[in-house]
Amino acid sequence: MSGSSVLFDAPGPKARRNSLISSIIAGVLILGGLAWIALTLAAPRESGGITLPGYFDGSRWEIFSDSELWSFVIFQGVAGTLRAALTASVLALVLGVLLSLLRSSEIAWIRRPTAVVIELIRGMPVLLMMLFILLVLSTGAFWAVVAALALYNGVLIGEALRAGLASLPRGQREAGLSLGMRPLQSKMLVEFPQAFRQMLPIIVAQLVVLLKDTSLGFIVGYPELLRINMNNLSSFYGNRYLFSFFAITLVLYLIMNLSLSWFARWLSKRTASKSSGKRLDPDDPNQAILVAEANAAARQSEAPGGAH
Repeated sequence: MSGSSVLFDAPGPKARRNSLISSIIAGVLILGGLAWIALTLAAPRESGGITLPGYFDGSRWEIFSDSELWSFVIFQGVAGTLRAALTASVLALVLGVLLSLLRSSEIAWIRRPTAVVIELIRGMPVLLMMLFILLVLSTGAFWAVVAALALYNGVLIGEALRAGLASLPRGQREAGLSLGMRPLQSKMLVEFPQAFRQMLPIIVAQLVVLLKDTSLGFIVGYPELLRINMNNLSSFYGNRYLFSFFAITLVLYLIMNLSLSWFARWLSKRTASKSSGKRLDPDDPNQAILVAEANAAARQSEAPGGAH
Protein backbone atom coordinates (compact mmCIF):
# COMPACT_ATOMS: atom_id res chain seq x y z
CA MET A 1 0.00 0.00 0.00
CA SER A 2 1.19 3.49 -0.76
CA GLY A 3 0.33 6.45 1.44
CA SER A 4 -3.35 5.59 1.83
CA SER A 5 -4.79 4.41 5.12
CA VAL A 6 -6.27 0.98 5.63
CA LEU A 7 -9.46 2.63 6.88
CA PHE A 8 -10.10 5.25 4.20
CA ASP A 9 -8.70 6.51 0.93
CA ALA A 10 -6.41 9.52 0.76
CA PRO A 11 -8.48 12.72 0.29
CA GLY A 12 -8.56 14.18 -3.17
CA PRO A 13 -8.14 17.84 -4.19
CA LYS A 14 -11.83 18.66 -3.58
CA ALA A 15 -11.82 17.06 -0.12
CA ARG A 16 -8.62 18.87 0.84
CA ARG A 17 -10.09 22.16 -0.36
CA ASN A 18 -13.29 21.61 1.63
CA SER A 19 -11.26 20.69 4.70
CA LEU A 20 -9.19 23.87 4.37
CA ILE A 21 -12.30 26.01 3.98
CA SER A 22 -13.93 24.36 7.01
CA SER A 23 -10.79 24.94 9.07
CA ILE A 24 -10.67 28.60 8.09
CA ILE A 25 -14.36 29.09 8.92
CA ALA A 26 -13.95 27.35 12.28
CA GLY A 27 -10.88 29.44 13.09
CA VAL A 28 -12.74 32.68 12.22
CA LEU A 29 -15.70 31.65 14.40
CA ILE A 30 -13.41 30.82 17.34
CA LEU A 31 -11.53 34.11 17.03
CA GLY A 32 -14.84 35.95 16.73
CA GLY A 33 -16.14 34.26 19.88
CA LEU A 34 -12.97 35.14 21.80
CA ALA A 35 -13.18 38.75 20.59
CA TRP A 36 -16.83 38.97 21.66
CA ILE A 37 -15.95 37.66 25.15
CA ALA A 38 -13.07 40.13 25.46
CA LEU A 39 -15.23 43.08 24.37
CA THR A 40 -18.02 42.03 26.73
CA LEU A 41 -15.63 41.85 29.67
CA ALA A 42 -13.99 45.16 28.75
CA ALA A 43 -17.28 47.06 28.41
CA PRO A 44 -18.50 49.22 31.34
CA ARG A 45 -21.50 47.86 33.21
CA GLU A 46 -24.30 49.19 35.40
CA SER A 47 -24.62 47.95 38.97
CA GLY A 48 -27.09 49.54 41.40
CA GLY A 49 -27.31 52.74 39.38
CA ILE A 50 -23.50 53.08 39.30
CA THR A 51 -21.42 52.70 36.14
CA LEU A 52 -18.48 50.44 36.83
CA PRO A 53 -15.44 50.15 34.56
CA GLY A 54 -14.78 47.02 32.52
CA TYR A 55 -13.00 44.06 33.96
CA PHE A 56 -9.76 44.95 32.17
CA ASP A 57 -9.68 48.48 33.60
CA GLY A 58 -6.57 49.26 35.60
CA SER A 59 -8.60 50.25 38.67
CA ARG A 60 -9.68 46.63 39.06
CA TRP A 61 -6.07 45.42 39.23
CA GLU A 62 -4.36 48.11 41.27
CA ILE A 63 -4.47 46.13 44.52
CA PHE A 64 -2.08 43.55 43.08
CA SER A 65 0.76 46.06 43.25
CA ASP A 66 0.77 45.49 47.01
CA SER A 67 3.58 43.01 47.73
CA GLU A 68 2.03 42.11 51.09
CA LEU A 69 -1.07 40.87 49.28
CA TRP A 70 1.05 38.45 47.22
CA SER A 71 3.42 37.28 49.93
CA PHE A 72 1.09 36.99 52.88
CA VAL A 73 -2.35 36.14 51.54
CA ILE A 74 -2.30 34.79 47.98
CA PHE A 75 0.72 32.55 48.47
CA GLN A 76 -0.77 31.41 51.74
CA GLY A 77 -3.51 29.91 49.59
CA VAL A 78 -0.96 28.40 47.19
CA ALA A 79 0.97 26.91 50.11
CA GLY A 80 -2.23 25.46 51.55
CA THR A 81 -3.15 23.88 48.22
CA LEU A 82 0.32 22.40 47.67
CA ARG A 83 0.55 21.16 51.26
CA ALA A 84 -2.72 19.25 51.00
CA ALA A 85 -1.95 18.00 47.47
CA LEU A 86 1.57 16.79 48.34
CA THR A 87 0.47 14.98 51.49
CA ALA A 88 -2.51 13.38 49.74
CA SER A 89 -0.35 12.39 46.73
CA VAL A 90 2.17 10.52 48.87
CA LEU A 91 -0.58 8.73 50.76
CA ALA A 92 -2.46 7.98 47.52
CA LEU A 93 0.63 6.41 45.92
CA VAL A 94 1.30 4.24 48.97
CA LEU A 95 -2.35 3.22 49.14
CA GLY A 96 -2.43 2.58 45.39
CA VAL A 97 0.54 0.20 45.58
CA LEU A 98 -1.00 -1.63 48.52
CA LEU A 99 -4.42 -1.96 46.88
CA SER A 100 -2.93 -3.12 43.59
CA LEU A 101 -1.10 -5.92 45.43
CA LEU A 102 -4.19 -6.94 47.38
CA ARG A 103 -6.48 -6.70 44.34
CA SER A 104 -4.16 -8.87 42.23
CA SER A 105 -3.66 -11.45 44.97
CA GLU A 106 -4.32 -15.07 44.08
CA ILE A 107 -6.03 -15.60 47.46
CA ALA A 108 -9.77 -15.11 47.04
CA TRP A 109 -10.51 -13.97 50.61
CA ILE A 110 -8.01 -11.13 50.13
CA ARG A 111 -8.89 -10.23 46.55
CA ARG A 112 -12.69 -10.12 46.84
CA PRO A 113 -13.05 -7.90 49.94
CA THR A 114 -10.48 -5.55 48.42
CA ALA A 115 -12.59 -5.35 45.26
CA VAL A 116 -15.68 -4.48 47.34
CA VAL A 117 -13.82 -1.72 49.20
CA ILE A 118 -12.46 -0.32 45.93
CA GLU A 119 -15.90 -0.20 44.30
CA LEU A 120 -17.39 1.42 47.41
CA ILE A 121 -14.79 4.20 47.48
CA ARG A 122 -14.96 4.73 43.72
CA GLY A 123 -18.72 5.20 43.90
CA MET A 124 -18.60 7.80 46.69
CA PRO A 125 -18.21 11.51 45.83
CA VAL A 126 -15.01 13.05 47.16
CA LEU A 127 -16.86 15.94 48.79
CA LEU A 128 -19.13 13.52 50.62
CA MET A 129 -16.06 11.70 51.96
CA MET A 130 -14.60 15.00 53.14
CA LEU A 131 -17.79 15.92 54.97
CA PHE A 132 -18.09 12.44 56.50
CA ILE A 133 -14.49 12.47 57.76
CA LEU A 134 -14.85 16.02 59.09
CA LEU A 135 -18.21 15.59 60.82
CA VAL A 136 -17.98 11.98 62.04
CA LEU A 137 -14.28 11.58 62.77
CA SER A 138 -13.66 15.24 63.72
CA THR A 139 -10.23 15.26 62.09
CA GLY A 140 -10.14 18.94 61.19
CA ALA A 141 -10.38 20.48 57.73
CA PHE A 142 -6.84 19.63 56.60
CA TRP A 143 -6.98 15.92 57.33
CA ALA A 144 -10.53 15.69 56.01
CA VAL A 145 -9.31 17.01 52.66
CA VAL A 146 -6.14 14.90 52.65
CA ALA A 147 -7.81 11.66 53.73
CA ALA A 148 -10.64 11.92 51.20
CA LEU A 149 -8.29 12.76 48.32
CA ALA A 150 -5.85 10.02 49.33
CA LEU A 151 -8.60 7.40 49.53
CA TYR A 152 -10.29 8.25 46.24
CA ASN A 153 -7.16 8.78 44.16
CA GLY A 154 -5.34 5.90 45.83
CA VAL A 155 -8.09 3.57 44.64
CA LEU A 156 -7.81 4.85 41.06
CA ILE A 157 -4.01 4.66 41.10
CA GLY A 158 -4.24 1.14 42.49
CA GLU A 159 -6.53 0.09 39.64
CA ALA A 160 -4.14 1.63 37.12
CA LEU A 161 -1.20 -0.25 38.61
CA ARG A 162 -3.20 -3.48 38.66
CA ALA A 163 -4.00 -2.99 34.99
CA GLY A 164 -0.31 -2.41 34.32
CA LEU A 165 0.60 -5.62 36.14
CA ALA A 166 -2.06 -7.57 34.25
CA SER A 167 -0.81 -6.26 30.90
CA LEU A 168 2.74 -7.55 31.43
CA PRO A 169 3.72 -10.76 29.63
CA ARG A 170 3.35 -13.87 31.77
CA GLY A 171 6.98 -14.70 31.13
CA GLN A 172 8.07 -11.87 33.43
CA ARG A 173 6.65 -13.57 36.51
CA GLU A 174 7.64 -17.06 35.40
CA ALA A 175 11.22 -15.93 34.85
CA GLY A 176 11.39 -14.43 38.32
CA LEU A 177 9.94 -17.53 39.94
CA SER A 178 12.31 -19.78 38.00
CA LEU A 179 15.24 -17.90 39.53
CA GLY A 180 14.05 -18.68 43.04
CA MET A 181 12.16 -15.47 43.79
CA ARG A 182 9.07 -15.59 45.95
CA PRO A 183 5.85 -14.39 44.22
CA LEU A 184 5.84 -11.10 46.13
CA GLN A 185 9.55 -10.57 45.48
CA SER A 186 9.08 -11.23 41.76
CA LYS A 187 6.17 -8.83 41.63
CA MET A 188 8.00 -6.02 43.44
CA LEU A 189 11.41 -6.39 41.74
CA VAL A 190 10.51 -7.50 38.21
CA GLU A 191 6.89 -6.68 37.45
CA PHE A 192 6.09 -3.61 39.50
CA PRO A 193 8.79 -1.27 38.09
CA GLN A 194 7.64 -2.07 34.55
CA ALA A 195 3.97 -1.58 35.42
CA PHE A 196 4.72 1.71 37.15
CA ARG A 197 6.62 3.07 34.14
CA GLN A 198 3.87 1.90 31.83
CA MET A 199 1.12 3.52 33.90
CA LEU A 200 3.10 6.67 34.79
CA PRO A 201 1.12 9.01 32.45
CA ILE A 202 -2.16 7.81 33.95
CA ILE A 203 -0.82 8.15 37.50
CA VAL A 204 0.40 11.70 36.91
CA ALA A 205 -2.87 12.65 35.22
CA GLN A 206 -4.64 11.43 38.36
CA LEU A 207 -2.30 13.50 40.53
CA VAL A 208 -3.23 16.56 38.46
CA VAL A 209 -6.88 15.78 39.18
CA LEU A 210 -5.98 15.44 42.87
CA LEU A 211 -4.34 18.86 42.84
CA LYS A 212 -7.44 20.44 41.32
CA ASP A 213 -9.74 18.59 43.72
CA THR A 214 -8.10 20.32 46.68
CA SER A 215 -10.45 23.18 45.75
CA LEU A 216 -13.24 21.07 47.32
CA GLY A 217 -11.65 22.02 50.63
CA PHE A 218 -13.47 25.34 50.11
CA ILE A 219 -16.66 23.64 51.33
CA VAL A 220 -15.18 22.17 54.53
CA GLY A 221 -13.39 25.40 55.48
CA TYR A 222 -9.82 24.48 54.56
CA PRO A 223 -7.79 27.62 53.62
CA GLU A 224 -6.65 26.56 50.14
CA LEU A 225 -6.14 28.77 47.09
CA LEU A 226 -9.78 29.01 45.99
CA ARG A 227 -11.10 29.84 49.45
CA ILE A 228 -8.39 32.40 50.17
CA ASN A 229 -8.78 34.23 46.85
CA MET A 230 -12.45 33.87 45.95
CA ASN A 231 -13.93 34.02 49.46
CA ASN A 232 -11.66 35.73 51.95
CA LEU A 233 -10.03 38.29 49.67
CA SER A 234 -13.09 39.10 47.58
CA SER A 235 -15.10 39.64 50.77
CA PHE A 236 -12.41 41.92 52.16
CA TYR A 237 -11.79 44.01 49.03
CA GLY A 238 -15.33 43.86 47.65
CA ASN A 239 -16.99 42.45 44.54
CA ARG A 240 -15.23 45.08 42.41
CA TYR A 241 -12.17 42.81 42.36
CA LEU A 242 -14.01 39.48 42.07
CA PHE A 243 -13.09 38.91 38.43
CA SER A 244 -9.50 39.94 39.11
CA PHE A 245 -9.17 37.35 41.87
CA PHE A 246 -10.83 34.79 39.61
CA ALA A 247 -8.26 35.43 36.87
CA ILE A 248 -5.33 35.27 39.29
CA THR A 249 -6.64 32.04 40.80
CA LEU A 250 -7.03 30.50 37.34
CA VAL A 251 -3.48 31.46 36.34
CA LEU A 252 -2.02 30.04 39.56
CA TYR A 253 -3.85 26.74 39.08
CA LEU A 254 -2.64 26.56 35.47
CA ILE A 255 0.96 27.19 36.55
CA MET A 256 0.81 24.42 39.15
CA ASN A 257 -0.91 21.88 36.89
CA LEU A 258 1.26 22.59 33.84
CA SER A 259 4.39 22.38 35.99
CA LEU A 260 3.28 18.98 37.26
CA SER A 261 2.58 17.82 33.69
CA TRP A 262 6.02 19.02 32.55
CA PHE A 263 7.64 17.17 35.46
CA ALA A 264 5.71 14.04 34.50
CA ARG A 265 6.99 14.19 30.91
CA TRP A 266 10.54 14.73 32.13
CA LEU A 267 10.26 11.87 34.60
CA SER A 268 8.77 9.58 31.96
CA LYS A 269 11.65 10.25 29.56
CA ARG A 270 14.22 9.80 32.31
CA THR A 271 12.81 6.49 33.53
CA ALA A 272 12.41 5.26 29.95
CA SER A 273 16.05 6.05 29.15
CA LYS A 274 17.21 4.30 32.30
CA SER A 275 15.14 1.20 31.64
CA SER A 276 16.40 0.94 28.07
CA GLY A 277 20.05 1.13 29.10
CA LYS A 278 22.35 -1.72 29.96
CA ARG A 279 23.44 -0.50 33.36
CA LEU A 280 21.56 -1.24 36.59
CA ASP A 281 22.43 0.49 39.80
CA PRO A 282 20.03 -0.45 42.63
CA ASP A 283 21.08 -0.26 46.24
CA ASP A 284 21.32 -4.04 46.58
CA PRO A 285 23.71 -5.65 44.04
CA ASN A 286 22.16 -9.09 44.59
CA GLN A 287 18.75 -7.76 43.68
CA ALA A 288 20.24 -6.06 40.61
CA ILE A 289 21.56 -9.42 39.41
CA LEU A 290 18.19 -11.09 40.01
CA VAL A 291 16.34 -8.36 38.12
CA ALA A 292 18.73 -8.50 35.18
CA GLU A 293 18.62 -12.28 34.99
CA ALA A 294 14.83 -12.35 35.28
CA ASN A 295 14.41 -9.84 32.47
CA ALA A 296 16.84 -11.76 30.28
CA ALA A 297 15.09 -15.06 30.98
CA ALA A 298 11.71 -13.47 30.27
CA ARG A 299 12.86 -12.16 26.90
CA GLN A 300 14.31 -15.57 26.06
CA SER A 301 11.09 -17.39 26.99
CA GLU A 302 8.97 -14.97 24.96
CA ALA A 303 11.15 -15.10 21.86
CA PRO A 304 10.01 -17.38 19.00
CA GLY A 305 11.72 -20.72 19.31
CA GLY A 306 12.89 -19.92 22.84
CA ALA A 307 13.25 -22.47 25.58
CA HIS A 308 9.99 -23.66 27.14
